[in-house]
Amino acid sequence: MLSPLPASFYERNTVEVARALLGMRLVRWYRQTRLCGIIVEAEAYRGEEDLACHARSGYTSRTRVMYGPPGHAYVYFTYGMHWMLNVVTEREGFPAAVLIRAVEVVEGHSVVAERRAGVPAHHWTDGPAKLCQAFAIDGSLNSADLTNPESGLWIEPGTPFTDSIILSGPRVGIDRVPEPWRSMPWRFRVDTHRGHPFETSMV
Repeated sequence: MLSPLPASFYERNTVEVARALLGMRLVRWYRQTRLCGIIVEAEAYRGEEDLACHARSGYTSRTRVMYGPPGHAYVYFTYGMHWMLNVVTEREGFPAAVLIRAVEVVEGHSVVAERRAGVPAHHWTDGPAKLCQAFAIDGSLNSADLTNPESGLWIEPGTPFTDSIILSGPRVGIDRVPEPWRSMPWRFRVDTHRGHPFETSMV
């Protein structure tokens, strides 16, 4: 097992972190099994001025984790049925995070297959809610320290993808957000995966 990425990895501009997370390895220790997926899509949300960011409403019981130290998990519930995993970034006191939108499973296939029963393997984790279901990530992991394996959830170094296969563009599901935030190119994803475009769903 590799040592998790240090807090210093996350303590920088959120957009930079979102791009740098592609190729890193999301790890979940679940029922004595190591689940691992290569991060292939991520989105940046940065500051109270970003009207697509939960912090637009300021410090609340929901967003308090975003104002905390970098390298912690911000896990929230949405659509009344889905969990979403984010990584807190930048300095403590400045609310920002990266939404992990998709991973490619490389370890723990049998457990993931059970948790995503009836779903084709290429759709196991191709959306932020899907990966949380596959990796048993829920509100109990909100504020988990992603730099400490004892939390049961962490991110390890991986092999970064070259810029030639990375696409950037507007974030997903924010059609009602005003400009310029709606069009900020803060979504990063792998263009070529296993020889074909890797498309993901909203949830």
